[in-house]
Amino acid sequence: MKFLYSILIFVLVMNLVAQDDVKKDDSKIVEEANKILEKTAPLFTKENPENSVCLIKTSFGDIYVELFDKDAPKTVKNFIDLAEGKKEGKFFYDNLIFHRVIKNFMIQGGCPLGNGTGDPGYKFEDEINADSLELDKPSVFDKEKGFHSFVDPRVFHIKVLGPLYRKMGIKSQEDLEKRMQEILTELTKISLKNYYESLGYKYNPNLKSHHPERGVLAMANSGPDTNGSQFFINVIETPWLAGKHTVFGKVIRGMEVVDKITEQEVDERARPKKEIKILSIRLYKEK
Repeated sequence: MKFLYSILIFVLVMNLVAQDDVKKDDSKIVEEANKILEKTAPLFTKENPENSVCLIKTSFGDIYVELFDKDAPKTVKNFIDLAEGKKEGKFFYDNLIFHRVIKNFMIQGGCPLGNGTGDPGYKFEDEINADSLELDKPSVFDKEKGFHSFVDPRVFHIKVLGPLYRKMGIKSQEDLEKRMQEILTELTKISLKNYYESLGYKYNPNLKSHHPERGVLAMANSGPDTNGSQFFINVIETPWLAGKHTVFGKVIRGMEVVDKITEQEVDERARPKKEIKILSIRLYKEK
């Protein structure tokens, strides 16, 4: 409604100026109209009007992020509490750095040690719905194409094939060769969701999960249920991370700042050669 109102105001201004006896050049007309638009146009558009918004102030500029309060409630609360100083008795993120920056991938920050190994002193569980991400549909194995590209064959042999052989009673090379087609058929029944569950990931069917698209805010981790304070913002879509990281927000203004950060020079560990600071993170009070 506010945006519609701004358009109406803009049209009105243009008509008034056109009717004015005092001639004005085009640049002054545009300038006058822009001033009206700046006062009336919305700062950003949210996916859900009820969602919270946080302002991440960095040494490169401001990033506004919509938080998915209902879709990842515990993760959002943890992020806000750390940012607002409700957990540690201090504004946790103030003056930390983006310690890991990878061009055409993402920017990562929120580590109190500045090297990717730190946390707030605790870890908490993921908030992911694998079915919402449709991870229950693709199979880990196709008889013509082989393993799905998201599958690590080394891990798969230990976590999936071993248990499958025991379940099927396969105890020898001879058993394996005789029942090969049966084994392959069983593999086609295993979904990516099943595979990730074998790695320790647990899913909540009552949540709505978001795909890891460009601009999303997600928790960095070192495996299942190891969330703390570190987060990352994608600059590309990363489908191989779906089901492994809790997505709890998305950039709604300031994506050009994120892009600019990814363009900075980094060392062999993907650490920026010149510090890129998180000056502060606070809830944004919408007017």
